[in-house]
Amino acid sequence: MSSYRELLAQREKLEKQIEEAKAREYAEVLNEIKQKMADYGITLAELGGTRAKPAKAGRPRSGVAPKYRDPASGSTWSGRGKPPRWIAGQDREKFLIEK
Repeated sequence: MSSYRELLAQREKLEKQIEEAKAREYAEVLNEIKQKMADYGITLAELGGTRAKPAKAGRPRSGVAPKYRDPASGSTWSGRGKPPRWIAGQDREKFLIEK
């Protein structure tokens, strides 16, 4: 029966072998893919390989004006999303920002 330290050493050795094998195979696979893309004229766009998200069309969105204000801290909240602690469970009328 192997000791704990021996097993850890074996695991470390195996992990190193796994990394080396992956690096070797990675280079081979990458070259094979590049060659096939060149042979068939395949582009990254056809593979869906764009890394950046495309810009959304339309008008730019602006922030929503605050609707509520905490008199103690001056913090504001638009009324959208989860309410902050200072207003949660309270009557919101007294926190309304007058225009």
